[in-house]
Amino acid sequence: MDTVVYVSTTGFYYRRLLKNNNGFLIYRRCLLIVFCPFCSSVTVLSIDGGGIRGIIPGTILKFLESELQKLDGEEARLADYFDVIAGTSTGGLVTAMLTTPDENNRPLFAAKDINDFYLEHCPKIFPQDSNYTLIGDAMDMVKAVSGPKYDGKYLHKVVKEILGDIRLSDTLTNVTIPTFDIKRLQPMVFSSYEEKKNTSINALLSDICIGTSAAPTYLPAHHFETKTSTGESRDFNLIDGGVAANNPALVAISEVTKEIHQENSDFFAIRSTEYGRFLVISLGTGSAKSEEKYNADDAAKWGLLGWLTKGGSSPLTDVFTQASNDMVDFHLATVFQALDCEKNYLRIQVFGIYLLPYYI
Repeated sequence: MDTVVYVSTTGFYYRRLLKNNNGFLIYRRCLLIVFCPFCSSVTVLSIDGGGIRGIIPGTILKFLESELQKLDGEEARLADYFDVIAGTSTGGLVTAMLTTPDENNRPLFAAKDINDFYLEHCPKIFPQDSNYTLIGDAMDMVKAVSGPKYDGKYLHKVVKEILGDIRLSDTLTNVTIPTFDIKRLQPMVFSSYEEKKNTSINALLSDICIGTSAAPTYLPAHHFETKTSTGESRDFNLIDGGVAANNPALVAISEVTKEIHQENSDFFAIRSTEYGRFLVISLGTGSAKSEEKYNADDAAKWGLLGWLTKGGSSPLTDVFTQASNDMVDFHLATVFQALDCEKNYLRIQVFGIYLLPYYI
């Protein structure tokens, strides 16, 4: 086959291609011979939970992929550039969309398709009353006591349709998707790295996405089973990963650090304490801090129902997701700064916007 020599300075992309091909790769009739300063780096993309507010990281990812395509061609996709893509809740769904292979073993969705998906399907996943009234607020309280606000049927249907029979082991790059197992009362992280050692977590991506999206009071918990190659069964009883790690950046870094410590050959040139070798982009789904919609005087009067639903939102859910987001960002920003590599960590969050009070 005739080839041409192509040299690129976009280290994110070719770092992953080189890792499994000893520096040479035949790819679409191009022989890639690349030297770049990032070739021993670990690239991480992290996407927070936040329901329909996944449109915010969706917009950022669309821009990022379009800029990379200017450098490397229209076929470039984000999964080509990142060693790990992590996502919680709605971020888990975005992660699956970016890493699920099509019939040509390329990403099923381009980043530009994400927001189209949200705009088409979210009105059916989260059907809203046309007018908000005091009666509507009272009905929300009744629903909060009697069951989840949404039945999740449409979400389950559309996620199973687009992801089909794709499993965790099939993704085009490594993924990390946190959930929480309500039966075992512990976080359950679906990690490509861990799956190679523990096939019992090799679940359908659709089940993982439904599980990590099952926000308490909003969507029903999700149960499914897997079977290992030896026929052993394992059951999962999952709710939204946001109760454990709504910002999954630290979980993703921890998964890689564990692999380095266990001497995974993919990271032979990196020590587990070398955060300077990580290149991390962490995307938020917006913050309502500037709205200051809650205060101590009001909260002092709330009982169970008040904490579960207030003004069309859920204070309890808002509190634990925002706390998780900020604590992870605080930790990572401090560590990267302390190690003189703060430029290796980028957190993008949007403040001061009107945020819809429901999410996946």
